[in-house]
Amino acid sequence: MARIGSRPIEFGDNVDVSVSSDNVVTVKGPKGELTTDIDPDITVSVDDDAVTVSRPSDQKKHRALHGLSRSLIDNMIMGVVDGYKKELTIIGVGYRANVSNGVLELALGFSHPIYFLPPEGIDISVDTSGKNTVIAVEGIDKQLVGQVAAKIRGLRPPEPYKGKGVRYVGEHVERKAGKTAAR
Repeated sequence: MARIGSRPIEFGDNVDVSVSSDNVVTVKGPKGELTTDIDPDITVSVDDDAVTVSRPSDQKKHRALHGLSRSLIDNMIMGVVDGYKKELTIIGVGYRANVSNGVLELALGFSHPIYFLPPEGIDISVDTSGKNTVIAVEGIDKQLVGQVAAKIRGLRPPEPYKGKGVRYVGEHVERKAGKTAAR
């Protein structure tokens, strides 16, 4: 028996979940609407206040899809109710970020500024009030929020010698000793 897939997903009155005949799950909530295709082998049923996911057999493929489908639907429900947020921090002298007209402008030590246009459904904000600049990526789609945050981090990943670059808030970067410490 599946551990994750067999648990029902409960949702409140402010969320509307529907399943079409071709296994497309649509979730509507206060923050927006999300849809996803579920494998045709997996059965999704919606009761009054819960969604249950079941599989036809105990084959390895069906067991994997069972937990995956349940997690995808659960993430959609959590997204339309609360939303998702990832925070990145910029560490380095002269490294800056600001948002103007929905476009993120980054100065990351290159000879030119980097302009990042977020996809539809993603909001980016910059907080420069603390010691380091913090970039917040918010949206209702968990996968898209994580992908955008990873793209921004990939523009200048933290380097191991001085720790400069873009990193997630709370991320630990292992530091290396320089040449002078090798004696």
